[in-house]
Amino acid sequence: MSQLQTVRGTRDLFQDANQRHRFIETTASRVVELYGFEEIQTPILEPAGLFKRGLGDTSDIVSKQMYLFKDLGGDELVLRPEGTAGVARAFIQEGMSQLTPLKLFYRGPMFRYERPQKGRYRQFHQFGVELLGVEKPQADLEVLACGYRILKELGVLGSITLHLNTIGDEASRAAYRDKLVGYLNTRKSELSQDSLWRLENNPLRILDSKDPGDKNVVASAPKLSDSLTPEAKAFFDAVLIGLKALEIPFIIDDNLVRGLDYYCHTVFEFTTDALGSQNAVLAGGRYDGLIKDLGGPQTPGVGWAFGIDRLAELLPDLPASPEPIAIVPLGDEAEQAAILLSEKLRSAGLKTDIGYSGNLAKRMKRADKIGARAAVIIGSNELTAGVAQVKWLKTGTQESIALSELSNRLLDTDN
Repeated sequence: MSQLQTVRGTRDLFQDANQRHRFIETTASRVVELYGFEEIQTPILEPAGLFKRGLGDTSDIVSKQMYLFKDLGGDELVLRPEGTAGVARAFIQEGMSQLTPLKLFYRGPMFRYERPQKGRYRQFHQFGVELLGVEKPQADLEVLACGYRILKELGVLGSITLHLNTIGDEASRAAYRDKLVGYLNTRKSELSQDSLWRLENNPLRILDSKDPGDKNVVASAPKLSDSLTPEAKAFFDAVLIGLKALEIPFIIDDNLVRGLDYYCHTVFEFTTDALGSQNAVLAGGRYDGLIKDLGGPQTPGVGWAFGIDRLAELLPDLPASPEPIAIVPLGDEAEQAAILLSEKLRSAGLKTDIGYSGNLAKRMKRADKIGARAAVIIGSNELTAGVAQVKWLKTGTQESIALSELSNRLLDTDN
């Protein structure tokens, strides 16, 4: 029988990888809560129509990447490929419109059928925020400031740049689409097959094509900024003024459009050059029409998400975890006492490990292996005297400490 393996593009998270994920989630959760966001958990399984309607049939996610299947009842389901559409569905289903302005954050696994590479998996983990019910640019600034603060507290800002653009309102995009299609038709023979398809279905997506030939064509394309309505230009100008006031550096990227149909006005990506072609680590934008398109009330929204797997690749060394205390019982009586003693030390906030079997030498070897700061040795003589023999493993010194004073002495990190 062949050995069972993880499915291609998935992985087990263990030890360092898991610690990095947890550190990112813990840091991000703490920061978003400072901004007033509260957590929402949506199902991993969602109806396929949610993403077909919300993301658009021409998006790469819907056309190429969704894990789509029918269950035993014949319902067409997907493993969720992103988080925003699920939050929008919950907003409608749970009647959250009376709670606006509403700030929500989510975290968890997402699924896309892509070619696995560094920082990209078919089951990946995402953390995101959504600010619903605020149509003013202040909302864009708040989510951008929140994302910037997370990256700063994770210690990765040094390799990251904020790229920013506006795709305007509906009138701006309609005017620009006509100009762009007219230009692209004059250079149709130079476009890739993917871009030829997009030219008929979603021409704005050609702007962020990674194909070298497409990039050459796009370099001379009309700029969307020249087609903005006065209202759309004023909105974007307010975002730029706010970012400067917040001292958040940015680069305006005229070709940044993001890949989903629901975006409008501000779109952005925090990018890095440290991960090869997978350069976006936190990205998002405004989506004022999504909830209405899904059957809900007209509700503006803005948000972002980051891939935890990708961001973990950029993390510096994590803070050292607390060094444990090793309990070394000698004899049956001490084995029972060790369980009670370890619980007392844990109640005091000390990370504690019990060696389950073996003689003194074997248990001390385990204490060294787990990086223990001290070994607490107890036998029948120590229990009778109400003391423990404590060996400080960094210095090799040993002393007798009263059990009543043990927690306080072990909390003293100078030893």
